[in-house]
Amino acid sequence: MQTILVRRAAFADLDLVAPLFDAYRQFYGQPGDLELARSFVGERLERDESVIFLALRGDGSAAGFTQLYPSFSSVSLARIYILNDLFVDAGSRRSGVARSLLNAAAEFGRTQGAVRLTLSTALSNTPAQTLYEAEGWRRDDVFCSYNLTL
Repeated sequence: MQTILVRRAAFADLDLVAPLFDAYRQFYGQPGDLELARSFVGERLERDESVIFLALRGDGSAAGFTQLYPSFSSVSLARIYILNDLFVDAGSRRSGVARSLLNAAAEFGRTQGAVRLTLSTALSNTPAQTLYEAEGWRRDDVFCSYNLTL
């Protein structure tokens, strides 16, 4: 089993995060564009608009990441975080990397006083759903989600 360190990413980690973010987008059917991925992630980090956790192997190479966006719950009158992105490279899957990233995100949310993390995943992504449920995440059976393409 590989040794993994999970830590919050800084702008200096952009070259580690961007290829993972580009691969994540490709997983969801988008064309690869490393420069666009680098620009997008760089803006989020530079403007402090998201929180990214990076999973690193013992040799310092990147194994995965998760990205959280801050938000609020009007009903709870409290901070929440949207876990918008979670990706583990193919060579590190099924080795605890995703679980470590989820745990880091949850601990961060707790330290920030958030009342919950929320996420969405493709209905076909059953491996991720299995992991989320094993880690205590509960599927929302009350609310439907809708999107409006603009």
